Amino acid sequence: MLSIGTVEERRAAARRLWSLFENYHVLTYFTPESRAAADGLGCKGGWMGYFAQRAAPFGEASPELVTATFYSFPPTMVHRALPDAWALAAPETFLATRLAGVDGALRRLLGEDLLSGPVIAELAELGRAAASAAPITGRPLAAANAALPWPEPPHLALWHATTILRESRGDGHIATLVAAGLDPCEALVVYAADHEVTGEAMRGFRRWTEQEWQEAVDRLTERGLVDGGELTAAGRQVRAWCEERTDDGAILPWLEIGEDATRRFAELITPIARTLAEGNEAFRANPMALHLVT
Repeated sequence: MLSIGTVEERRAAARRLWSLFENYHVLTYFTPESRAAADGLGCKGGWMGYFAQRAAPFGEASPELVTATFYSFPPTMVHRALPDAWALAAPETFLATRLAGVDGALRRLLGEDLLSGPVIAELAELGRAAASAAPITGRPLAAANAALPWPEPPHLALWHATTILRESRGDGHIATLVAAGLDPCEALVVYAADHEVTGEAMRGFRRWTEQEWQEAVDRLTERGLVDGGELTAAGRQVRAWCEERTDDGAILPWLEIGEDATRRFAELITPIARTLAEGNEAFRANPMALHLVT
């Protein structure tokens, strides 16, 4: 049973809740409906639509701003998408497009009866309460999304809530990486080593060059965090520190709404998250995809 009493319980709860609501959030970036909606605006290759839709809450964001706030993507990858995407459509159009994409994906994966029923309505209410308490100071992506109007249909209001919660957690995680002295490529090397993802697979997804990746490995080796492609004891300690600090910040909105409401949210969203995780083949191909915590 989910509990948020002790520090360790709170960290475990924050991670479990993230693994649940993330499956709802990512629908707008990693589904056929999302890709088709962005392609309909003229986006090419998938990533242009991803960068434009995720950055749209900023307005016509520069590639430098997106590189800084998204953190783990190389500047060359971002520059291939932005600012060209803003010549295809205004940020407001991309905001509408990402909602259209997630709406279509939810209708396919969950069905009309569930979307219009009491479960989603209750989840939307609980999610909105949590998202309204999510930290946004020093968290630019969370703040930009929190400033947007709330969609009216409950299933889209729930998506908006999960997006604010996800970006708040993500912004907080980036802060820990900066504090730990892990630059974007180094952070991915450490992640890959911790999750037994090959450098080749991660480079293919994030588009860092082999040379850039090896240079990051070399820097981490010099610092004693990596040895032979594996994390050292010091590397595991740094990784654990980052995750613990991330969880400490991410639990705050759930503490605000209380244990009963938090437990109810987890109870209601678990079967939905499982259905989405099983049905979202596009996200399963992502080397950073979550393993659903049940």
